[in-house]
Amino acid sequence: MRTLTRFVATALVLVVLGAVSGYAYLRITGLRGQPQPGALETRVARAARGLAIPGDVRARTNPLASSADALAPGLEHFAKFCTMCHANDGSGKKTAFGNGLYPKPPDLRAAATQDLTDGELFYLIENGVRFTGMPAFGTGQPSPAGDKQVWQLVYFIRHLPRITPAEIAWMEGINPL
Repeated sequence: MRTLTRFVATALVLVVLGAVSGYAYLRITGLRGQPQPGALETRVARAARGLAIPGDVRARTNPLASSADALAPGLEHFAKFCTMCHANDGSGKKTAFGNGLYPKPPDLRAAATQDLTDGELFYLIENGVRFTGMPAFGTGQPSPAGDKQVWQLVYFIRHLPRITPAEIAWMEGINPL
């Protein structure tokens, strides 16, 4: 009986501490979408994302990685559907939608994105990221045409650190906004 009482008391203390911490967090942030997440919040979110991606998916490699023909379709798709949040250069800066998102869209050229595996990028594009503005672009049903389009995007994302001013200018001509 003592063990049960201690367990219940400990659980109650943990619940109260969690509730007080949550309340304090809400009072401090107000759940506003403007500020950047803190270091701890970012670390926890990335760890959760890493745990959510199955190991066999993480290990996938882009079958189009050696195909220069994947660049143009990936660039076009990105320009039409991704630049509203991520910007033509992949920086995520100064976009109408991206500025209002919390967390802000990541700089796709940065190591935090470029260090992800091809499989991780594919998974994130296909399934989206819960509690962010990143939608799922997949249908939930595998399709060769859909998979090819996502792999073209992965190829283009890998190209973003080397994007040229001419490519950005071409993208501006086909941006939806």
